[in-house]
Amino acid sequence: MADSTEVEADSDPTAFSVAILGDLHIDPRKMEDYEIGRKQWKKVIKEEKKKHGNVALVSLGDLGESKNCDHNPASPTELYAGTSLCHKTAAEYLGSFGVPYEVVGGNHDLEGIDEFLTDQQNLRVFLKEHNKPTPHFCREVAEKTVLVGLCSTIFRDADYTSHEVVIDDEQIAWFEQYLKDHPADDGWKIFVFSHAPPNGSGLRVLQENHVINGCCWLNHSDDKKCRKFIELVREHRSIKAWFSGHFHLGQDYQDSITFPTIDPSEGPYPNRGSCVFAQTSVMRGGTSRDGRQQSRFIRGNKSGFEICTVDHQKDGKVRVDATVTYRDNSHEVGVYSHDDEAYEHDQYFKVYMPQFGDKGYVCGAEEEDMCMLTDRAIDFDTVAWCKLACGRVLGVVNGMLLEFDKSTLAPLGLVVSSDELIGKRIIIIDSGIEECEINFDDLGMEGADCVDDSLLAREQAVLLFDGKEVTVIQPNEDGSYWRKIVRNKIARMKERRREKAAVEFALGMLDVTEDNLGDAVKSTWGPYTTTSGVAKSTVPVLSK
Repeated sequence: MADSTEVEADSDPTAFSVAILGDLHIDPRKMEDYEIGRKQWKKVIKEEKKKHGNVALVSLGDLGESKNCDHNPASPTELYAGTSLCHKTAAEYLGSFGVPYEVVGGNHDLEGIDEFLTDQQNLRVFLKEHNKPTPHFCREVAEKTVLVGLCSTIFRDADYTSHEVVIDDEQIAWFEQYLKDHPADDGWKIFVFSHAPPNGSGLRVLQENHVINGCCWLNHSDDKKCRKFIELVREHRSIKAWFSGHFHLGQDYQDSITFPTIDPSEGPYPNRGSCVFAQTSVMRGGTSRDGRQQSRFIRGNKSGFEICTVDHQKDGKVRVDATVTYRDNSHEVGVYSHDDEAYEHDQYFKVYMPQFGDKGYVCGAEEEDMCMLTDRAIDFDTVAWCKLACGRVLGVVNGMLLEFDKSTLAPLGLVVSSDELIGKRIIIIDSGIEECEINFDDLGMEGADCVDDSLLAREQAVLLFDGKEVTVIQPNEDGSYWRKIVRNKIARMKERRREKAAVEFALGMLDVTEDNLGDAVKSTWGPYTTTSGVAKSTVPVLSK
């Protein structure tokens, strides 16, 4: 931030500072990093409180470790995350920094599945322990500067993976109305916090498993609701920044912060409203996926704000990562404060995001009768994508076929895995009926082929082929292509218990030994093929 911002801070009612903690995943047996981190933060907070009184702390959720932590002798297999003890411990910790705190729920915060039967029961304890009247929060930290948090409220009732971060309809309605009531034209500046980022944020420092399992973005599995948040960002320029965690990856990469505008040489206008998006790392070493232990820190006033890193591996050193200067109520300029500090690494999945006109754009299947997506066998270096007539976007990257959002071009999920894709090619061809054919033989289907389809996209078939066979990549019932393979944790736990019962029956009643259990005990599903919580394969299985 410019010197004028720092000088004005003492007397400026718009000056503020916010400490942001990423996924804590507290393990009560391993508190050393948390104690060190708190000590480091208290030094920073003390200095900020000398400047002004507008200081707060926000936790981005996932408060407890998702494993047994020897915390309940009566239940040696109980997960710690989401339990009453977990939230009580987290509340005591977050309340010990000397400033007011707010918290949003992450995908593990309702995981007290051994203690609570329903998400509603678990949520009530979460709210009670953290003294929250509602799942969302709203705090005016400085004059016309507001902190808003959105909370995940579903775990057991998830349609697919339980680790999708789901903001419920009531919170979305409240958020939209709040934005309407606090417009940028009236000088309001809103900083949003959620566990996972919204689709369209442009963040690319991600974990591959979050992308392919459908738990990368807020409300990931619901097309309309997934896109809702970036639509609100585009419409309401009072939203100045949005902070998230979820990926357990560091802040040393420029791709962990995105600005509303970019240099035209880097691609088309990203349409991210007036909002800066920033990813937040973790405090404890055992939870980091790239070895970094860092938190975020915002300090700002009416002129703009800084996004900083508090590095817990460097005695809490504060580093400015980006400076954002307001040009007016609806526009700002963001500048990175340093280059990537650790660009060469393999601990994260740097997502390729298509851009119209880039070298990966092969052909417009929305206009051409036949689109050969790859003219040679696919390998792990192949990058190619196209837009279908229906508007869906498919692309090959890292040896996988992914679906991308048709509006933001953010990755949505896995369509075909590398074990099925490598060595083959993809072509998109027309599959619609050329002429209207009246069928008088099938009762109830008379003239069905003559339905007026002038408002419908023409039909296409996506084919995966080599010299010997062709596989039709069928869309899902909702028209999407990415495979919603993983369903919620409760369903999978019940399936495993059934399998365990079957194993005990086989060993006790049948001519089966431990050596041949794998061949003797099997499961059969409807559309699913495994109890795995990870989308590992899309290889089709023939019925037997």
